[in-house]
Amino acid sequence: MRGERLVFEDISFSIKQGEALVLRGPNGSGKTTFLRLIAGLLRREAGHLSWRGTDVAEDPEAWRAELCFVGHLDGIKSLFTVAENVSFWARLAGKGDLRIGEALDRFGLADLSDVPARFLSAGQRRRVGLARLVAAPVPVWLLDEPTVSLDVESVATLAGVMKEHRAAGGLIIAATHADLNLDDVKTLALGSRQAS
Repeated sequence: MRGERLVFEDISFSIKQGEALVLRGPNGSGKTTFLRLIAGLLRREAGHLSWRGTDVAEDPEAWRAELCFVGHLDGIKSLFTVAENVSFWARLAGKGDLRIGEALDRFGLADLSDVPARFLSAGQRRRVGLARLVAAPVPVWLLDEPTVSLDVESVATLAGVMKEHRAAGGLIIAATHADLNLDDVKTLALGSRQAS
């Protein structure tokens, strides 16, 4: 429900290790709401979500430890430097600072590591937000319009990172209007009953 309006119902999907599910639908169809429900940021009115055979409602903290949600807003702190922002997300996920340098390198941010985020362009801010995927690796990625503000090179970088994540057995659920350059994806059009 959004306010008093039913956003969607009777949605069913299944995703296994190494798979990607792309959510499609017009603006306002509930793609972001759907991701937020999966992430446990909103309460479900009905239904269930299982992970590894267990309803995530039984241990929501354990479920949240398994996922990274990158919303359509970047979630970065303007006063923090680029490196501090990536470090913040890694530490919040309990991953420490072991992969900060790798994350900055992968997303072309190493030369900007000491720059406060308030001075970044929209595309640079987006890359900082996405760098947490590498800095704090978890099995499940929930991505809301991940290519927004990215240039062609950055979209290719993201595609490579997503391909590696899937090859290692990771899952991706992404809401997008853009082509993510991913092979063999399932698609769920909100309003339909099953993923294809």
